Amino acid sequence: MNDDELREILRQARTVAIVGMSSSPGKTSFRVAAYLKHVGYHVIPVNPYSGEILGKTSYPDLEAIPDPVDIVQIFRPSETVIPIVEQAIRIKAKAVWMQLGIANEAAAEIARAAGIKVVMDRCMEVEHRRLVAGLGP
Repeated sequence: MNDDELREILRQARTVAIVGMSSSPGKTSFRVAAYLKHVGYHVIPVNPYSGEILGKTSYPDLEAIPDPVDIVQIFRPSETVIPIVEQAIRIKAKAVWMQLGIANEAAAEIARAAGIKVVMDRCMEVEHRRLVAGLGP
């Protein structure tokens, strides 16, 4: 995916469901979510073990979220991504974003076949800073 495509995903999205979001401020998923919330995205935590994260209700899975979701951001091991992508399809997400270090080509193909844009092995915060906020190198 090129920079123009990434920029378009980031600019068009308003709501980001973060699967695997931690309630621990020391974790990357918490830090990235806090950044996204700070820059204006509606962040929805998806973590079955937390009731609330960053002042937002946390949901056990994507299908429990009552709001439309633009991006499903994934902070889960690569081998667990396919069921998350299948849920993203059912909720009609526009994009699936696998965090830096996470890639699953089979899951990506399933998403693309359903018309969902796919980003793999990239940090949403880093890409937003670089492409939208103008804070990158």
